[in-house]
Amino acid sequence: MSDHLLRLLRVVRPLARRVAPAGLSLVVAGGLLAAVAPQDAADRPGPPPSKDDRPQVLVFSKTAGFRHGSIPVGIETMRELGREFGFLVQATEDSSWFEPEKLARFEAVVFLNTTGDVLDDEQQKTFEAFIRAGKGYVGVHSAADTEYDWPWYGKLCGAWFKTHPRIQPADINVEDRRFPATAFLPEVWKRTDEWYVYRESPRPNVKVLLSLDESSYEGGGMNGDHPIAWYQEFDGGRAFYTGGGHTDQSYKEPLFRKHLAEAVLWAAGRRETPKTAE
Repeated sequence: MSDHLLRLLRVVRPLARRVAPAGLSLVVAGGLLAAVAPQDAADRPGPPPSKDDRPQVLVFSKTAGFRHGSIPVGIETMRELGREFGFLVQATEDSSWFEPEKLARFEAVVFLNTTGDVLDDEQQKTFEAFIRAGKGYVGVHSAADTEYDWPWYGKLCGAWFKTHPRIQPADINVEDRRFPATAFLPEVWKRTDEWYVYRESPRPNVKVLLSLDESSYEGGGMNGDHPIAWYQEFDGGRAFYTGGGHTDQSYKEPLFRKHLAEAVLWAAGRRETPKTAE
């Protein structure tokens, strides 16, 4: 008991005995003790709830042209990868999500097999502002078959689709194994998919991660230099594109799944761009 409290009790007790029954002394003393005693732990406010710091990702799969049958599998894969790799997924085909207040909650947007004209003029401006605010974009497969009349989007994606041969196996040369979405891949990655031919090579404007060995399949179409996945720092934000993802089977392949997950985390700012890969 503190010296201050002892002095108070010496004064209070004689007064209490003169003016009231002895019980009042105990009440007063108890009140004083309660006034200075530490607050009971049960009454103290608990710690604030922990904030969920997982990045939020919008998976957008609206189509206004060809529609890939693998879209549902791709969406479910993104949800599974979110649970496995630690990001939150909101999947939609509703372009009204491209409104400033709604879009601001996300760190990255995945264009999952989108086709055609999927955003109106105001929604396009909102997405441009989103990227300029330092956010991220991941384009999967026919994201390159999207918004041909929006030049900014063409630069963001890196290249536009021209044509493709039949689905077949091909050898993919991993040009950069330091980047998060390719660091775990073999030097030559053998897989089957629908291999896009692009209108122009993106190589002058992006950092190529994967390229097709056109001698390993039929219908290469890009004169031997055939990028198929790349990334760039673009207009204040981050942009990644991969040409894989046409088939259902793609989304069951462990390496392709990790390729997508690491791309999303990089676009969302949760993976560093290796200095040696810049």
